[in-house]
Amino acid sequence: MPIRARSTLLLDLDGTLVDTAPGIFGCYRHALASFGVVPSDAEDLRWAIGPSIREGFRQLLDGRGDAEEAVRRYRERYSEWGLYQGAVYPGILQALAVHRARGTRLALCTAKSHGFARRVADHFGLTPLLSGLYGSELDGRFEGKAELIAHLLEAEGLQPDDVCTVGDRKHDVIAAAAHGIPTIGVLWGFGGRDELESAGAAMLIQRADELLPVGVV
Repeated sequence: MPIRARSTLLLDLDGTLVDTAPGIFGCYRHALASFGVVPSDAEDLRWAIGPSIREGFRQLLDGRGDAEEAVRRYRERYSEWGLYQGAVYPGILQALAVHRARGTRLALCTAKSHGFARRVADHFGLTPLLSGLYGSELDGRFEGKAELIAHLLEAEGLQPDDVCTVGDRKHDVIAAAAHGIPTIGVLWGFGGRDELESAGAAMLIQRADELLPVGVV
């Protein structure tokens, strides 16, 4: 479905701009192991990238440990090791640079904590291309993507009909839809075609260069 011209893109981070799976999976396993919970190598943790980290640990621990303490141990490991693991997806930096040159406003919008999101953006060379950076707070505020988008719209003085979201999970699509914002679903991330279509993504793309002619200015 074509998306009419919009001036602002809200960009998810994990699975959309950067393949952060090696660091995230490693830190999940590190925190879980400290409670004696060791997922099998075959267990797919991809579902845990997208929901809030607290929700991820509540499900993974299933009563076998304190989720808040698991979050603390995860963040400790992530801060010193995990955030440096991964790679920017092919073509992302180039596509964002073109949009930036056109005058498109590019705002990072991630459930990852704000401090970690900034460090990841700095490390992988994204920060110079961004007009704003929004993430959750360590106390849990803005972990819900819809809540975060509401905060971003107010802080930036944006109208939903001038905004489009780019993301890889159903959480991105559903949160944006709560504000009447369409989502471009990327197929190189952690969600996949079926998940994004079922959630109601306005369009799907397979390569970063397909972001260029999608109708945003």
